[in-house]
Amino acid sequence: MTIPEFLLEVSIVIVAVVSLLGNLSVLLCFTQSAELRSHTPGLFMLNLCFSNVLLAVVNMPSTFLSVAESAKPFGQLFCQTVSFAETFLTTNAMLSMAALSMDRWVAVVFPLSYSSKMRYRDALLIVAYSWMHSLSFSLTQLLMDWGGYSHTYASPSTTFPGLFHLSTFGLCLFILCFGYLKVLRVARSHCKRIDVITVQTLLLLVDLHPSVKDRCLAQQKKRRQRATKKICVFIGTFIICFSPYVITRLLELLPHMHIPRCVGIATKCLSYAKASSDPFVYCLLRQQYRKVLVSVINRVLRKDHYPLSAYSTSSTLDTTDNIYITRIT
Repeated sequence: MTIPEFLLEVSIVIVAVVSLLGNLSVLLCFTQSAELRSHTPGLFMLNLCFSNVLLAVVNMPSTFLSVAESAKPFGQLFCQTVSFAETFLTTNAMLSMAALSMDRWVAVVFPLSYSSKMRYRDALLIVAYSWMHSLSFSLTQLLMDWGGYSHTYASPSTTFPGLFHLSTFGLCLFILCFGYLKVLRVARSHCKRIDVITVQTLLLLVDLHPSVKDRCLAQQKKRRQRATKKICVFIGTFIICFSPYVITRLLELLPHMHIPRCVGIATKCLSYAKASSDPFVYCLLRQQYRKVLVSVINRVLRKDHYPLSAYSTSSTLDTTDNIYITRIT
């Protein structure tokens, strides 16, 4: 076993463990909090976490075995099954991220009509479309016998990258950029209005100590940067994790193009890393999820049986799930 292969094996194990623990933590939060389940974006998060958990349980171990044995770990039927699962789960996860971006766009750009534009029924329809879209690719791959083992990526992999990547990765990237850039534009507009009011107030308070004024101006700057950083994280993690794998798959279409095995496996691991980052990017770093998770841990450690209502998070959750601009700033 070479050093690069050993490092890739360790990376797959770490990504799988973090992905499994992180996504299961988010699912635990949903099972323990009716407040989280009542919000429309919760359906998209559940769909995303469901795909990530199955990816960590089914596909990541098979890739690890392929790297460890330097060969196809099981028979052809297993490869076709795992290839079907990977196409379905990856596509479903991408579409869930796109759905979350559109939800936030509607919430920020149309705050007063959000409840009518993004109803629970509408979210169910979006999730249903995500499943149909994913199943159409997976079934096409299975029926046309386009799935099989790829030595370059040490995993069951589809052999029609053009259709898959152009229609899924490209579509989701466009939706992510459109939705979040619109959100960023509105956020900056709101920040400018707040800055004007703050500056006018500071000018009126002539007796205010200079250090207090400096602190207020510093908070203004942080508020402007916070929205930009969050949008960059949402779009940046998607591009960084998926684009190398997409590029290598598209390069394979060129004649006489050979992708080194270590490079192919590394891009595959990077795409898996998105499943481990999603729980933190979308959920666990937010206050309402942290409070639910901490309350569950406290209950386990103290071995009590108090209902979760004793640790209510209603004070931090609004009825339209981040309709206001504070969601992104």
